[in-house]
Amino acid sequence: MDTNKVWYITGASKGLGLSLVKQLLAKGYKVAATSRNTNAFDAITGCQENFLPLVTDLKSEESIATSIGETVKKLGKLDVVINNAGYGLGGALEELTTEEITENFEVNFFAVVRVIQQALPYLRKQRSGFIINISSIAGFAPGTGWSMYSAAKFAVSGLSDALANDLKPLGIHVTNVMPGWFRTNFAKSGSIAYRKKCIEDYDYLQEFHEKLNSIDGSQLGDPDKVADVFIQLVNSKNPAVDLFLGSDAFTRAKARLEQLNGQMDDWKSLSYATDFD
Repeated sequence: MDTNKVWYITGASKGLGLSLVKQLLAKGYKVAATSRNTNAFDAITGCQENFLPLVTDLKSEESIATSIGETVKKLGKLDVVINNAGYGLGGALEELTTEEITENFEVNFFAVVRVIQQALPYLRKQRSGFIINISSIAGFAPGTGWSMYSAAKFAVSGLSDALANDLKPLGIHVTNVMPGWFRTNFAKSGSIAYRKKCIEDYDYLQEFHEKLNSIDGSQLGDPDKVADVFIQLVNSKNPAVDLFLGSDAFTRAKARLEQLNGQMDDWKSLSYATDFD
């Protein structure tokens, strides 16, 4: 296995991102890890020559460009980009403010766009590279009470699938990863925001938000197993464009596909009705 690859990971100071950093370093890879604050990386010792912590503002094109430039300068190149940064936003659309919606898209979607834009000149020049975008099963089969978060993740999935077509001729692969629930801190307040304005008619959504808290600590997914999956992915001759991560995500996706196929069959006559005779 080629451990000479350089990995660049956003949102790496906690959760899945931090687990990826630790596992990849333990396996001998070089890793650049971004965060708004690198204090979370203080516990990582013994592999400083392979590790580059980077204070990066993912809402700033300049900050991202600097961090990627530093990665190439100090670690020698750039091979794998993992867009992992993101957070959940719960609430009915009518309850959410423009500011809450904009901020969620800034972090969950536009940060992905900025990172890819800044990474592509390096990947194009070497005619190789791999981009892994962490979407969510909610970006394929939305849950109740998470409309705007699901919309942002749908955008990530759509971007990923389109880029996979656009970049393959340049030797650059793109995979849209849609995880289910992993036993990280994602269910905690630091990774989840809720609408500040509440409308009584949407009180029923509270049940679905409380469900998130109830599964904390009992999620099926083991974050420490993800690095091995990603290593297999980037070394595959024919990598998946869409990858559901976790048995819960896989099962939920299958159910959504069955629902969609049934719906298409039920409405096939109307789908065809707009064709010229």
